Formats: sequence, structure tokens, C-alpha cells
Amino acid sequence: PKIVLWNFGTLNSLFLDDCLCDIDSIDNFNTYKIFPKIKKLQERDYFRYYKVNLKRPCPFWAEDGHCSIKDCHVEPCPEYLKMANNTKELEDCEQANKLGAINSTLSNQSKEAFIDWARYDDSRDHFCELDDERSPAAQYVDLLLNPERYTGYKGTSAWRVWNSIYEENCFKPRSVYRPLNPLVPSRGRFFICTFSCLCLEKRVFYKLISGLHASINLHLCANYLLEETWGKPSWGPNIKEFKRRFDPVETKGEGPRRLKNLYFLYLIELRALSKVAPYFERSIVDLYTGNAEEDADTKTLLLNIFQDTNQMQFNFKSLIRLKIFSEFRLHFKNISRIMDCVGCDKCRLWGKLQTQGLGTALKILFSEKEIQKLPENSPSKGFQLTRQEIVALLNAFGRLSTSIRDLQNFKVLLQHSR
Repeated sequence: PKIVLWNFGTLNSLFLDDCLCDIDSIDNFNTYKIFPKIKKLQERDYFRYYKVNLKRPCPFWAEDGHCSIKDCHVEPCPEYLKMANNTKELEDCEQANKLGAINSTLSNQSKEAFIDWARYDDSRDHFCELDDERSPAAQYVDLLLNPERYTGYKGTSAWRVWNSIYEENCFKPRSVYRPLNPLVPSRGRFFICTFSCLCLEKRVFYKLISGLHASINLHLCANYLLEETWGKPSWGPNIKEFKRRFDPVETKGEGPRRLKNLYFLYLIELRALSKVAPYFERSIVDLYTGNAEEDADTKTLLLNIFQDTNQMQFNFKSLIRLKIFSEFRLHFKNISRIMDCVGCDKCRLWGKLQTQGLGTALKILFSEKEIQKLPENSPSKGFQLTRQEIVALLNAFGRLSTSIRDLQNFKVLLQHSR
């Protein structure tokens, strides 16, 4: 039987709960204004290289992911599978090894440039220290060589990571459909509290995490391994997987809510970009890679994106009332540590980047007064962004912009499949 498609037309006309914006307007704004420019920006040298520590051990439990991947400190594919000749499970495991591995290819020219970048960054005044930046195990990764897509990472390990994130300090609304054990039918044993029982801060926090989860799931659905012939994988949209994650029947009504939370997160990060524009408009701030002409062109493109963000009308009065910046910062620091428990290098890479990007966006929104008081020609002790935060912020927003674009493509595919 054909799965009933929920009314996208109704979804498009809906206003988001915390913003005077309808989804159809956001779609058009993203498609014609933001997405082409943010995609171009992500291809620039300043934004394509991200420094990350993928070797930090999980601080919460002994990682025993469904399948491990090479170049990662987790258990290898279990030998008993080979002994038992469990072909299907072994193939899944070996596929995850290959798809989840990081492509660490870097030219000698790039490596020399990174040393120059480090010298330049060290000469700047910074007031925010990030563990990954200073760790001896941190390495630059070319994001264009390591796109976010399906890797085969699944099962108990992946479920435990997301469950821990949602349960961070009990910020999860207990009406959300999530079985207590992903491998055992729960027979109705779900959390019983309603979403409305959460205070404003917890509600906002949950919606941000839910939106991030929806965005990542959309990337996996849009870049799914469809087939592999002659050793060459073919990637593309998987409608069945999309329905499994977002169809209201299969998700017990949660699918549309997840997508609304994606739009909420998109607007939060868009709002952050509009608020941080004065920081980058100062002549003292440059996007240094050593190529003066390209650096100037990259900054011009970035400022152009900031100008576009001002065209979207916001009404985040509820968010402005939040007075718990330190608590939110602690939550995201904990989530970053949970990302060290992801048993897949590529998944860990993009999880850490997008978490840091969202954390940076919140840092900006909680620092509006400091940004307004920035001096034009000298560093400020009140508000600073590191290279790492800037790269994470724009790439994380780029991922959300891509998710909105991918959702438009799935709408078309679903209409044609009816």
C-alpha cells in the first residue's frame, strides 16, 4: 500500500511557533538567496579545512559501535562473524569500515599553509580556548573530501549517542517517541510527560537538538549509498529511508514536528549570522589563508551573505528572555564530549563540527550587547571568535541550508511517486 504523504502544502503555510515566518517563505529565501552563496563560501580554503581531534576517547562508556572503522580507536569488526560465516552482517560491517573512514589527503602546500595559519592565529588576541585546537592529536581535515553522507553506522551505539544527547540534563520532552531499548519492542513503554511541561529554556534546547538530528538524518537520506558496481559507489536520495524517518505514520506523528524543528534551528543560526555581521565588518578582522586576493574576496562574499540575512524578519522575543547562557554553554560542552563516543570517523567529524557551530551561534546570540560595543580598529576582550568557531559556524549553517534544499527535492520526488 502506498504511504499517505502528509500535506506539504499545509506544512509550508504554517508559521513557526517562535518566529513570525512561514515555511514557504523560508524555502524561497534559502533556495534563491542563501544556498548558492553559502555553497560557494564552503569551497574557499578558509572554510574547507577544519581542525578536529578524532582520537579522543569516549569519556562516558567503552565504545562498542555496531561496526568500527579504520583509523579510529574502536574495536575492529568482530572475528566471530567470519567464523560463523554471517555474510550479510559481515558485509554491512566491512561496508561501514570503508564508508566511515576519513580521507586525510592533504597536499604539501596545504600542510605548509596550515603552519602559517597557526602562526597568524597565535598572533591574535584570543579569549576563548578550545580543546580540539590545541590538542597534539588534532588534525586538519578537508571537508570537501569528506562529505556528510550514509556510512552504515547504526544500531545500539548510534542510538545510545543520540539518546544521551537528548537526555542531557533531562532536557528531553518525555512525549517524544523513542523506545527505551532500540532493539526490543517497547510495547508502549514510553516517556509520559508532555512537551508543554517543559519550561522555555528546556523547550528551546530540545527544539535545537531535534532540528540538528533532523538535519543530519536528511543528509543521510539525500546522500544514501544506492548501489556499488565495479568498486564505485553511487549516491543519491532514498525515498524509503526518508519516509522511515519523517513519515507521520511511521514516526507516530513525530516526522512533521522534527522538520519544523529543523526550520527553527535554521532561523536561530540565521539570526546569529545577522547579529555577528558587525564583528566581521571591521577592518581588523580578516579571513587569513596567506592569499591576500582570495582572502579579500572570501570576506566580501561572507559580508554579502550577512546582508542577505537581514532580509528575513525575526521575532525571537522568547529566546531573548533566556538568561542562562552559562547553562546552555555547559550543555553544549557536554554534547561535544558525547560526540567523542561516536564510533565512526566521518559521523564524529560532522557531529563535532555542527555541535560547535550551533554552540557558536548561541554564543553570538547571548553576546549582542558586546558585539554592538566592538572597537573598529582594535581587538575586543568582550567578544572574540576563533578561526575554529568561524569555520564551524558557517559550515554548520551550510549544512542546514543544504537540508532545507534537500527537503525541497524530497517533496518533488514524493509528489512524483504518488
